[in-house]
Amino acid sequence: MPTRRQQYRRRRIAVGGGAFLVLLLLGLAFYVPSTLLAPLKSIGATQQDYPIPTVAVPAMSLPGYGASGIGAVGYPGLLAQRGSSQPLPIASITKVVTALVVLQKKPLAASKNGPPITFTALDEQYRAQYQAEDGEVYPVQIGATLSERQVLTVMLLPSANNYARTLVDWAFGSEQKFLVAARSWLASHGLTSTTLADATGLNPHNRSTPADLVEIGKLALVNPVVSQLTALKRATVPVVGTVTNTNQLLGSLGVKGIKTGTLNPFGSSLLFAADYTVGPKKITLVGVVLDGPDHPTIDSQIKKLITSVRAGFREVTLSTAGQKFGTYTTAWGTVAHATAKRTESIVVWAKTTISSKLTTASLILASRGAGAGTVVFTAGEQVVSVPLVLDHAILDPGPWWRLTNPGALF
Repeated sequence: MPTRRQQYRRRRIAVGGGAFLVLLLLGLAFYVPSTLLAPLKSIGATQQDYPIPTVAVPAMSLPGYGASGIGAVGYPGLLAQRGSSQPLPIASITKVVTALVVLQKKPLAASKNGPPITFTALDEQYRAQYQAEDGEVYPVQIGATLSERQVLTVMLLPSANNYARTLVDWAFGSEQKFLVAARSWLASHGLTSTTLADATGLNPHNRSTPADLVEIGKLALVNPVVSQLTALKRATVPVVGTVTNTNQLLGSLGVKGIKTGTLNPFGSSLLFAADYTVGPKKITLVGVVLDGPDHPTIDSQIKKLITSVRAGFREVTLSTAGQKFGTYTTAWGTVAHATAKRTESIVVWAKTTISSKLTTASLILASRGAGAGTVVFTAGEQVVSVPLVLDHAILDPGPWWRLTNPGALF
């Protein structure tokens, strides 16, 4: 028979064991459900290095005389320039500004001829005046009427000085009032290096720089009337007959305008635009050469310039579908990647810096294809946003991992 001490020890063991069992059961009753139901911690992606693509700068064929520059629609500033940085005489390139200022005052739809302009004895005097100044003139008939579009056509294609004067008198009442409007128009477009002293370009104080002229060329291209007319090789106008565009480059290397200029002793000039395609995108070049020896010489040089500049535009792949930009690694060993949802490319000029900004989402559990952030590419004025998606699902680790890894949960 056990002694009293043995009986006491056995009671202590029984009570202690029972208490431990109770505590164990209570602990399990709390631990198991709290572990199984505990929310998982969100995880971020480790971002992967992304090599920014580059395009080599081509050797550009800019003329060594006068001043020249070239840009492109949608690309700010000039792609390249050479020669004098001072404003030079622009001769009949002036008439592009004249047309744009008149059309601001007297708007004309692309498909309309516009109101009639009746020629008077004063218009005949203008013809005689400019002819005496050795300026380009075309016939007028007192009492005859031509539409606004027809007068613009004779001014822009064969560069008739008398038609420019007739046009601004009709629109503004006098050349002086036109010049006030022209100064306002130039200022409103930030063309601070351009000055006009007359509507025709015969005055050598009509001056500008390649940078301003490229912007004027871009404005001409978005005007439906000016862009249509300056792209015509020839047109037939009542009283005048058939007129021919003085721009001999039209149709060559995608050239579609814009305006020639000739003024002794300041040489020959051309403000031009040309289209060509790179990948899926149409590139429109806008350039100018001022104070060249003669038109055949600058035309030949402009062809070389266009060809050389074309080599500087490239389609660059920014992302390919499935490309990895970030990696998610869970505490339970699942690995998933933030990948580009689609392939994206961009057409850039050689000197354009391409930058990227990667933003990845913090995730807990997610299915394959779920959104995982974005990568935004910027190149000049172009911005391309590519969504990122998961290439593998991030699933719950299951009860065994939860029960055996409390430190990762709490």
